[in-house]
Amino acid sequence: MRLVCGPMATISHPAFRILIEKFGGCDEYFTEMINAGSLLNDGPFEKFYVNPEPVPQKIVWQLTGNDAPRMAEAARRLVEYPGLGLDINMGCSAPDIYRTGAGIGWMLCPIEKTRQMIRDVASVVSGHNRHSTGFEKRFSVKLRLGDDDFTPDGFLAFCDMLVEEGVRLLTLHPRTKKEKLSRPPRYEWCQALAQRYARADSSGGVTVYLNGNVRDAQSAANAADLCPMCGGIMISRAAVQKPWIFKEIREAGGSSEQKNQDGAFTADDAGGAIKKNQSVDMLALCLEYIDLVEKYQPEAFYRTRLQRFFTYFCDNFKFAHYARTQFLNARDNSDLRLRIAEFFEKCPEERMRQVP
Repeated sequence: MRLVCGPMATISHPAFRILIEKFGGCDEYFTEMINAGSLLNDGPFEKFYVNPEPVPQKIVWQLTGNDAPRMAEAARRLVEYPGLGLDINMGCSAPDIYRTGAGIGWMLCPIEKTRQMIRDVASVVSGHNRHSTGFEKRFSVKLRLGDDDFTPDGFLAFCDMLVEEGVRLLTLHPRTKKEKLSRPPRYEWCQALAQRYARADSSGGVTVYLNGNVRDAQSAANAADLCPMCGGIMISRAAVQKPWIFKEIREAGGSSEQKNQDGAFTADDAGGAIKKNQSVDMLALCLEYIDLVEKYQPEAFYRTRLQRFFTYFCDNFKFAHYARTQFLNARDNSDLRLRIAEFFEKCPEERMRQVP
């Protein structure tokens, strides 16, 4: 199974990918949502959203928006960038996103409207592939089960429409629009989709990735056992807390017969600087990440990017609440660096962590 880092607003940018690569990396990195309108209007920050560093060949550009023609035009730009392909976000259930018709809004509107958007974007991707002399770009959709009143027939019909119009990868977060993370994901739907499109997949057609609640090697193995026909596992928040999670999963799953044809979870170029069972200096890692954010993000983004990162990363610590409170209330990056140093002075036992 391929290991995939999911799209996260304010997180999925070059600085975070560099951190993941430090621990051996993963197979694919989905970007944070790129708004079609902002991209086409050449907004002042768009150059930061489309920076593919440090591994352009592993990038999947995730596009969002509520206007079909603009989605297609934005796709025309994105397919010219390096990477594996283009993904449409139909999974974001944040009210300020879906109420505009974006995100999961595409699953809630009349299906013919969504079909036309998918058809238009698919035409852009296929047109690029016909004229390209390089690697063909993949067209994918990340989605949920739909609204809370979803029906199996309606959900499967929607997915069939996506496949009919040219989508070649479905990443399913198997919860409905309002279901919270505390509710167990319905992995059986990931397996059902993979099984439904198995014939197409055998001829180079449709692949299914599962997404949701994978937080360590054991939960990854459990998900793979429940969904043996899925082609990959997407991990998001857990990768922020543990940038080494993909390394942990690969090394723990190397002998499993459920993972892929070779009996293992995969990751291209998996040769990071951190070796097996090596101690990681968490103070140095925190300070390095601040440096990376300052290098790859505009100053206007420093605060939101760092606050979101440390919201999850602090869960590594025994005194997580104290660390989170200190770090998130920093006045600026200089103050944040001081607060981080003071935390490890007060809690020296938190500094060195053994990576699995």
